[in-house]
Amino acid sequence: MSCKELQEEELEVLRSIYDGDEHFRELSPTKFQYKVTEQGENRSYLLEISWSENYPNSKPNVNLDAFYNKYLKPEVKTEIVSRVLEEAEQLLGMPMTYTLLEWAKENSEKLLQNQPEHLTATEDGLSTKDTSAVTVPLLLLLSGARGCITKKKPQLTKQQKRKMFDRLDAKGEKPRGWDWVDVVKHLSQTGGSKSNATETSNS
Repeated sequence: MSCKELQEEELEVLRSIYDGDEHFRELSPTKFQYKVTEQGENRSYLLEISWSENYPNSKPNVNLDAFYNKYLKPEVKTEIVSRVLEEAEQLLGMPMTYTLLEWAKENSEKLLQNQPEHLTATEDGLSTKDTSAVTVPLLLLLSGARGCITKKKPQLTKQQKRKMFDRLDAKGEKPRGWDWVDVVKHLSQTGGSKSNATETSNS
């Protein structure tokens, strides 16, 4: 069987096995991603495996270059890739993508043992060092929060955030008179002007 035929056969098997699995993505007929998750807000990663023309007689390309993996420590990335390639070495000549993905899932705790469970804030900005600094929610981190954060802010919807932003001036402060009541508008809504007008006409 040629490499191309083996790849076509393996592709059908992968589609069948991972059909409906939200963690699996087929980027192309020769490139796949799998989201491996562990407990902790930054202890999951997207493992990408792609085939060369000579696969499975040669090892697949393995990388963690996806933006999703931004917060993985560099040494953790290197460890994961090298360990997966070591496994691939033992499987040369046979379909191995499913085996490698399952191996990564089963060994995720070991592979991520040097990755801290939480993202932390430091004086220099955001860090993944496992210190006693304040834990930073991933939402704040993605929005570019800087510095030391002492308490979590309540979660707001996009519409609530937009309304809040619209009320602020260039300095980020509420403008003078933002809570003043429009007297004319208020009277027209309450019907005060009508009652006054009736009283005037009766007299």
